[in-house]
Amino acid sequence: MKLARAELSVALVVCAVAAAAVAISLDYALLKSLTNGADEAFRTRHDVLIWLSLGLLAAAALGAMFVILPLLRHHDREQGKLQSLAGLLKERSKKLETAALTDALTGMHNRRFFDVALTQYVAEFARIQRPIGLVLIDLDHFKQINDTHGHDVGDAVLRAVALCLFEFTRYHDVVARIGGEEFAIIAPNLDETELHRFAEKLRHQLSRLTIDVEGATIAITASMGIASARPGDGAAAIMKRADVNLYHAKQSGRNRVAA
Repeated sequence: MKLARAELSVALVVCAVAAAAVAISLDYALLKSLTNGADEAFRTRHDVLIWLSLGLLAAAALGAMFVILPLLRHHDREQGKLQSLAGLLKERSKKLETAALTDALTGMHNRRFFDVALTQYVAEFARIQRPIGLVLIDLDHFKQINDTHGHDVGDAVLRAVALCLFEFTRYHDVVARIGGEEFAIIAPNLDETELHRFAEKLRHQLSRLTIDVEGATIAITASMGIASARPGDGAAAIMKRADVNLYHAKQSGRNRVAA
């Protein structure tokens, strides 16, 4: 512990001072025996120097114990507080960073995270020449749910949809809420046929969701637009095609997948 180290350093200083005092005392005794025949003035000066040295050593020992040691302890306490504060700030920074990339209502990734992830996924999967797909999801008549039953019920619907998407997507898919009632899924390693089948499974599972409100049952459906990356595509291109297909799904009667 840092406090123990501080005390040890002071103890070493005190021991060194004590050892020096013993050495001076022995030297004094030896010199006294050798100067018995010296004049009184010499012995007096010698005694004064010896006792002055011992006094200075005693002052050094007292200073180490009552001045240096408290200062070291105070420094260690302050250092500990600073380290604790640094750890707390680092933890809060991580939480803030996570919050900046997470949708607070559903716990999903948010639009900011999704945009960065889509750009990186499209570039990486183009490099290794593997397919990657995008599914855009828009809940049908969600505004009507909010207007009729209130935003609390609308929030419950969004959370239920998020849980369903988490349950029926794969662990390496990127699932995000990118707008009010809009969701998106980045689906790696699915060709166009597999992507369509995947989106149809999600649409079917969402259509089975119901929310009970004051004796009434709210059914949930969603329209979906899908797109697969083509050679030379960037994130904006695949996003545009999926968005156009989503528009077609909504114009064609909703609760369907358009590709």
